[in-house]
Amino acid sequence: MKDNKHYNKTIALAITGASGFVYALRLLEELVRLDCRVYCAISEGAKAVARLEEGFLIPDLPGEQKQTLVNHLSLSLSSDDQLTCYATNDWNSPMASGSAPIDAMVVAPCSTGTLASIAIGLSDSLIKRAAVVCLKERRPLLLMPRETPLSAIQLEHMHKLSLMGVSILPASPGFYHKPQSIDQLIDFIVARILSQLGLDQSLLSPWGTSD
Repeated sequence: MKDNKHYNKTIALAITGASGFVYALRLLEELVRLDCRVYCAISEGAKAVARLEEGFLIPDLPGEQKQTLVNHLSLSLSSDDQLTCYATNDWNSPMASGSAPIDAMVVAPCSTGTLASIAIGLSDSLIKRAAVVCLKERRPLLLMPRETPLSAIQLEHMHKLSLMGVSILPASPGFYHKPQSIDQLIDFIVARILSQLGLDQSLLSPWGTSD
């Protein structure tokens, strides 16, 4: 069994009920490809969005969630423990404790409800608790909100979290790379997330360089 220290990074990936479930799927693909260990938690809202947007039915049991993701994305795991899914009420998950060696957390997509809960330190689910742990441990935390327009309340929450060092990365793809497909727009955002995590991504060439 592969030990945690051999992975490139250990990333907590939370998927919540904002539009854009496909971003989470693409990000998971890249994290696995880059040999990261991934702890994944999927909210009930995210399951509903996945069904609506992708026709993708996510089981309730974490073990079945993992197998469904592996099959759907044709993931090639370097070991069985590279991807672990957790129920959102599993307080025994490594995501729930500051003593677990997690390098960073990403909430993608991040619903405005989750955003608000994190901003006020609410910990009534594993996803929110994991984000609060990142804040108290001063670990990288990245939130990808997907909402428009934004109210003053949501902007205030983003501002508050940004002052605490949280990376706010809205799902707002650029067009200067002349995308030819929706997949390329998705990759634009995933590339920015990977860069924020300090991972060497190959989805998007840096500005000022050519392919």
